[in-house]
Amino acid sequence: MKKSIGAQPATFPNPVFIVGTYGKDGAPDVATFAWGGTAASDPPALSVSVRPSRLTYENLLLKKAFTVSLPSAQYAAEADYFGIVSGRDADKFAKTGLTPVRAEFVDAPYVEEFPVNIECVVTQSLELGSHVLFVGEIKDIKVDEALAAAGANPWADGKVITFGANVNQYLAPGEEAAKAFSAGLKYR
Repeated sequence: MKKSIGAQPATFPNPVFIVGTYGKDGAPDVATFAWGGTAASDPPALSVSVRPSRLTYENLLLKKAFTVSLPSAQYAAEADYFGIVSGRDADKFAKTGLTPVRAEFVDAPYVEEFPVNIECVVTQSLELGSHVLFVGEIKDIKVDEALAAAGANPWADGKVITFGANVNQYLAPGEEAAKAFSAGLKYR
């Protein structure tokens, strides 16, 4: 038997996307978003949902480009701060001491210290009520050199965190439950 808990944004876990953009003044800005994910494989794309009241929304409309930096567990406090404070009120890079880097393939900054950085150009947007969904075609993914070694998984080995929306927690990667595209073969 199941008990209804009502309609709510309740996928689990959510990504911790640090979305980097440049504003009209050319200043780098970053903001934390959990509403997003993989959107397509060919061409490779991801999506992020943004409230129109956010500075990131304005910057996305202006530049049509963004990055997604994926923070490791050691940067959970910085990732949280990026979502608490508006870029209209603070220079988030200066406050945290993290390093903005101009992306190679798009007009947006990424966070140098985070293990995975994804460069995207906006290809579509869709109004969805409280948020606007932006789809970004992935132009490049950069990972820390140490993690790019043969056999390394930059997402797991980089300790990329996720977000539990209904429990308000950042979560570190856990143990492997099963091998994808392999464990289910026993039912063939």
